[in-house]
Amino acid sequence: MSQTFLDEVARFAADRVAPNAAAWSMGTAPDPALYQAAADLGLLGMEVPRAQGGEGFGFATRAAACGLLAGADFGFAMSLVNTHNIALRLCEGGQEAAAARHLPALLSGQMHACTALTEPSTGSDFAAIRTTAQRVAGGWLLEGEKTWIINGRQAELSIVYAQCAEIGDSSGIGAFLVDLTAPEVTRFAIDSAFAQTSMGTGGFRLAGLFLPEEAMISAPGVAFSAIMNEINAARTYVAAMCDDMVQAALDHAATYGVQRSGFGKPLNAIPSWQAEFDAAHSALAQARAMTLRAVEQVAQGDDAQLAAAEAKIGSVICAQTYLPKLLQLMGAEGLRPEYPFTRHIAAAQIAGFTDGATNVLKERVARLTARKEA
Repeated sequence: MSQTFLDEVARFAADRVAPNAAAWSMGTAPDPALYQAAADLGLLGMEVPRAQGGEGFGFATRAAACGLLAGADFGFAMSLVNTHNIALRLCEGGQEAAAARHLPALLSGQMHACTALTEPSTGSDFAAIRTTAQRVAGGWLLEGEKTWIINGRQAELSIVYAQCAEIGDSSGIGAFLVDLTAPEVTRFAIDSAFAQTSMGTGGFRLAGLFLPEEAMISAPGVAFSAIMNEINAARTYVAAMCDDMVQAALDHAATYGVQRSGFGKPLNAIPSWQAEFDAAHSALAQARAMTLRAVEQVAQGDDAQLAAAEAKIGSVICAQTYLPKLLQLMGAEGLRPEYPFTRHIAAAQIAGFTDGATNVLKERVARLTARKEA
């Protein structure tokens, strides 16, 4: 892990991301120049090999950097790492032409990218996707819709997963590199009561999009297992992001507890106040321990299915439980936009849906644990 790089990321998060995050939570879009500043720092090429223009760091650095950024704004961190992930994917064997074409724009922050799995009728049940890829002369014809995609509203490039066989057959799913500026692609933004601007949440429809043979970057029989490995990594860095959101809330509450008085004494001298704070601190320590175990397994190339799922469940629940409690310790002051409490609470709910909903992951953990113990 590169501590020098992470120190730079921490300064960038504090000086450039955090001051803008309040406006993003109210619907303002991030300045494109900020993406380029992130690129100059190396955030869009953290794990991309140096020979291909990246920083060459390992997964532990990616997870830690994502956490530091999320402590300032979860959405912006997710937007950056999803572009990074496409750049990293293009560095795999057999993608030389695509890498040569797209890496310069991806690594410089001039192009956003996304991974497109979720559809209107399916989310965590990835095998049930209904976007189809029909073989035609010279290539493939794609039809379907993707929704709730990070960077979906502004991405120019996407890896799209589509069914090449029968719906429900996970072995028939292939992955295709898609130019989202093509006329057969209609994009749309998605917003909610939780502003989605810094995450770039959106979707797109594919209407008779022709792709040449070389656009398939993972063949049926390979794509499903490949994306499941990537999801293990994603679950792990999402856990790290939730951990750092709680840490940011703890830091603000700790300062406030010293500065603000109630009933003639500092808030942190009131036993009930301090007990709530200590409970959040202890819960975060437990969540971080699970996250660290998952990071180590992913970094070592081990089978991280169970560790990644457990880490994400633990960290999401920690954030969803204790961010509101820490806001309560701040009182109404914590609602001010210069503090991250309200947007982190929203982000924790979004994290609970991302890369496997918590209820689905709990069932997965139960199955994996039973299989391990059998």
